[in-house]
Amino acid sequence: MKKIGFLSFGHWSPSVHSQTRSAGDALLQSIELAVAAEQLGADGAYFRVHHFARQLASPFPLLAAVGARTSRIEIGTAVIDMRYENPLYMAEDAGAADLIAGGRLQLGISRGSPEQVIDGWRYFGYAPTDGQTDADMGRRHAEVLLDVLKGQGFAEPNPRPMFPNPPGLLRLEPHSEGLRERIWWGAGSNATAVWAAKLGLNLQSSTLKDDETGEPFHVQQANQIRAYRAAWQEAGHKRTPRVSVSRSIFALVDDRDRAYFGGGGQENDSVGFIDEKTRAIFGRSYAAEPDVLVEQLRQDEAIAEADTLLLTVPNQLGVAYNAHVIEAILTHVAPALGWR
Repeated sequence: MKKIGFLSFGHWSPSVHSQTRSAGDALLQSIELAVAAEQLGADGAYFRVHHFARQLASPFPLLAAVGARTSRIEIGTAVIDMRYENPLYMAEDAGAADLIAGGRLQLGISRGSPEQVIDGWRYFGYAPTDGQTDADMGRRHAEVLLDVLKGQGFAEPNPRPMFPNPPGLLRLEPHSEGLRERIWWGAGSNATAVWAAKLGLNLQSSTLKDDETGEPFHVQQANQIRAYRAAWQEAGHKRTPRVSVSRSIFALVDDRDRAYFGGGGQENDSVGFIDEKTRAIFGRSYAAEPDVLVEQLRQDEAIAEADTLLLTVPNQLGVAYNAHVIEAILTHVAPALGWR
């Protein structure tokens, strides 16, 4: 059995070919797609966070709205760039969203990736300390967030407060019990996956990672997951960790699917550079008739290793079509692979 959700970047464009032409469209359609996905039996609605782009950005109003409109589906991010975040304010926002959703928040965070502008986090008021990189800063913000999510008091109370305080040091409110165990780290390398395991974070691995061995993407990703699980066991954590992978998968079941995706696309991995020195491998996409798709996906080692699969959706094609994309996987592919 696997949990199957969708992952939306929330793109919008004023193009006549887009059904998502404004930020308002992207937000409202994201909520409607989550509602539709829950009705179809999907397990998760996840959203990417990008700043300075015509995509979804600050996620917590959206997550709270999805939580209020749904009752069962997991809601989450994949991922929030921690270089931009005030971890204490983020803990309050996350606690509120999780309480609204009844404890369904699955919060994916990361140290970040190359962005739309140069050093965009500086415009948000953040800068690495001397001797540290922006990646170090992102991890430091993450560690502060994880600490305050434990719910322990740390702030000295005012002896003359506006409202009565409970005894002792004060914690951030609202606090949502159990949220600390539902934080995920988006890892681009084996080393950061191991680091996440030591901190007791679940693992998110996307459609790209550092090209560390020259092997096919799914093989490298599977090895990353195995290294993560070994580090988790070595760290002695008591609970079972969760691992998600993301894929672009389209079952060609009608003429619309064939028109959009039947012409072939990224059927092989590709290699490139995400900055001047980091060689990365980008995983292939899948688009085929259901029986062919099933056989292709059987060969994907990383999907086999993961307990959660996030389907990246072409959100600008509209809610109805994206619901169809999700339903096609749940109906025609997942049962044949033993995921349902």
